[in-house]
Amino acid sequence: MGWILFGLFFLFLFIGIPISVSLGIAAIVSLCLFGFPLTMFPAVMYASLGKFTLLAIPFFVLAGVIMEYAGISKRLVRLANVFLGHITGGLAIVTVVVSCFFAAISGSGPATVAAIGTILIPAMVDSGYDKGFSSALMAASGNVGIIIPPSIAFVVFGVLAEVSIGRLFMAGIVPGFILGLALIIVSIILLRKNKGSLKRQPKSSWPDKWSALKDAFWGLMAPIIILGGIYGGFVTPTEAAGVAVVYGLFVGFFIYREIKLRELWKLLVDASVGSAVVMFIIAFASVFAWLLTTGHIASSMAEKLLSLTENKYILLLIMNVIFLIAGCFIDAASAYFIFVPIMLPVILEIGVDPIVFGVFMTMNLAIGMATPPIGLDIFVASSISKVPLKDISIKVIPFIIASLVALGLVTYIPALSLWLPDLMGMK
Repeated sequence: MGWILFGLFFLFLFIGIPISVSLGIAAIVSLCLFGFPLTMFPAVMYASLGKFTLLAIPFFVLAGVIMEYAGISKRLVRLANVFLGHITGGLAIVTVVVSCFFAAISGSGPATVAAIGTILIPAMVDSGYDKGFSSALMAASGNVGIIIPPSIAFVVFGVLAEVSIGRLFMAGIVPGFILGLALIIVSIILLRKNKGSLKRQPKSSWPDKWSALKDAFWGLMAPIIILGGIYGGFVTPTEAAGVAVVYGLFVGFFIYREIKLRELWKLLVDASVGSAVVMFIIAFASVFAWLLTTGHIASSMAEKLLSLTENKYILLLIMNVIFLIAGCFIDAASAYFIFVPIMLPVILEIGVDPIVFGVFMTMNLAIGMATPPIGLDIFVASSISKVPLKDISIKVIPFIIASLVALGLVTYIPALSLWLPDLMGMK
């Protein structure tokens, strides 16, 4: 069953069928070939989607769309720019910093690249930055989107691995900022060669800084309200996502007044399409994962992996390589459903905390989103800047290397993920 299941999946993927459909067809064929009733297909899909926790996904998607329509992204860009824009290479730092902030609102890598890239890629080019460099940095910065909480990816992992989503959110904060710092360091090193061609902005006055801070205040409050509600024990992650929607609508309609009533329908359609894509993948991938477990494929593969070596660090290295390769070809949600049933027993066997596993697996998949040949963030950045994919793929390599260094630290130093949730007493 394992050979047929994975063989069909990769065959369909190779001939250009979408990932979710490839998972679904491979699962249906395997159900028929191995004597399972076809009624299991809708039954497993319904059971996987009918979970209260997964409601967080459409709510967070909607919240991200609302806050983009509300003009929060451009205010965050202005805030970071007045504080950092005068530094040499300041716009590169602004790109990473704003990506971290916006990621805490949208929870999505491609959404972060799309929202911030339309503003910052042209701004960097106008300031003398190479267009390919600007696009590559934006694509790499979007990776932070699924690590900094609230993260849609963490919601899916938490449901599958049956671990606390609140603890996962808290565990992603330090690794997310380590990844951001790595990108900033590499940007500054690369920009030293073209230091003379970069336009430095004049240093902003304190009144300008205060004005930008006041203007961006409501945007800055969004992650504080979301995460504060969760960690304060007032709301669950799913309820916090609902609160984020209400807060975003309030800010968009009554504070910034950038959301018009006539735009509400388009806003809801955009959010519905984004949510449907994720939920469609989860529905089909859940049947694939059910076959992995029911057919004892996952346990068999876990045993084979453990038989390769007893060395914990080598096993972690093997997992990282597998996840990195997978992240180049498939989205995070699909990867979780395929690999968590296989890898989680191995992780527990070698004594690694499932929370740490969730963080470094997510970091791998995040890096994969900006890794050639088909990293989604690269495609989004290319569509914004009109820079060919080939050029961005070359320019993004130093950022991928820096991201891998950050990944190594998070993988082999568990305290980087566990220190903050342990400090906060998150269970």
